[in-house]
Amino acid sequence: MKRFIETLKNIYKIEDLRFRIGTTLFLLLIYRLGSFVSLPGIDPAQLENLQNQTSDGLLGLINMFSGGAFAQASIFALGIMPYISASIVIQLMGIAVPYFQRLQKEGESGRRKINQITRYLTVLILIPQASAYLTNLHYQLPDSAFAMSGVWFNIPSIVILTAGSMFVLWLGERITDKGIGNGISLIIMIGIIARLPMAVVQEFGSRINGGGLVMFLIEFVILFIVFMASIALVQGTRRIPVQYAKRIVGNKQYGGVRQYIPLKVNAAGVMPIIFAQAIMMVPITIVGVANSENLRGVAAALSNITGFWYNFTQFLLVVAFTYFYTAITINPTQMAEDMKKNGGFIPGVKPGKKTVEFLDTVMSRITLPGSIFLGLVTILPAFAMMAGISQSFAYFYGGTSLLILVGVVLDTLQQIESHLLMRHYDGLMKSGRIKGRPGGGM
Repeated sequence: MKRFIETLKNIYKIEDLRFRIGTTLFLLLIYRLGSFVSLPGIDPAQLENLQNQTSDGLLGLINMFSGGAFAQASIFALGIMPYISASIVIQLMGIAVPYFQRLQKEGESGRRKINQITRYLTVLILIPQASAYLTNLHYQLPDSAFAMSGVWFNIPSIVILTAGSMFVLWLGERITDKGIGNGISLIIMIGIIARLPMAVVQEFGSRINGGGLVMFLIEFVILFIVFMASIALVQGTRRIPVQYAKRIVGNKQYGGVRQYIPLKVNAAGVMPIIFAQAIMMVPITIVGVANSENLRGVAAALSNITGFWYNFTQFLLVVAFTYFYTAITINPTQMAEDMKKNGGFIPGVKPGKKTVEFLDTVMSRITLPGSIFLGLVTILPAFAMMAGISQSFAYFYGGTSLLILVGVVLDTLQQIESHLLMRHYDGLMKSGRIKGRPGGGM
């Protein structure tokens, strides 16, 4: 406890860090307050049907990512996820479209152009999503819940929902620039954490009524173990030694030291889970269009989040997408070329083709256990629900929400740690240092 108090004092002494943390908390507070502001023309007292609809299933997951704004018919109902979708599309286009490949190689100017294109694509995604959200509102809520109807309600609401999500994006960018960084990730994390107290209270109430207080404590022990395993997954790396040749330029000597390439066990992060969940929605969409009785059974099997076929299919998709996303984000050929240009080599491995083969083999071997563990983390909520845990609390046992929480918390602690160490203060921990999440490249 004394160590914790000393750390808080050190943080308060650093004016820049104090300002950044205060700015971050203030902007996050604005986001949370906006989540409770309902769309103009809707009676908040008549949102019961919408809240029941978002209590479980895919909509429940979307509602959790928005911090409950989706079920509140809030101006921030669509949240930050449309921007995430646009970012994924642009990232994939960077693989196949030469124009985006050139932008990625242009440095800072190219990054700004890509960010601007991503914002425009976000708006294009938001408009149909806002229309679909309003259609669902009209279907779920009674007519008395709307003060206006027709285009007088729909068009202003589409504009407000679109502007609300873009404002959330602006808040995230301000947190990244003026706060402690990772603004978009922090906003998603706050939305997830906002649902945690209610989920814990509901689970506690159900266990108390059922006489299972001991079981409630066991659930938290298991949750703690899952969190520790997820931290090991996020931070696990394989360090590849690289030796650099000595060079003498003038009176100075360069190189001659050994460094390491940190190859992550889970280089793909949460992207395989997001891709897998998007693919799992395809059968449901096809059934809705085809209206076939034969396909309804397939869709029902792939929609049951506690069923065997849903979890088996999602597990295989996560493993496959982990390999796919790792392959497109880590380029052994580029890494080998960079080492060769800088006079570096892996001890015992010839430069050039042999180095590429070595790095590719290592990545394939460490990605296999990482992908399997990521697949298990994805389906853990299903096992938690089958064990009798409520669905709202079971989401925290795995999936995207768990990995986002772990990853963002570790990144935020690393940011604070770097500020403390840079000013010659002790870090957040008495022994050791918080390991960052280095990329797969050099």
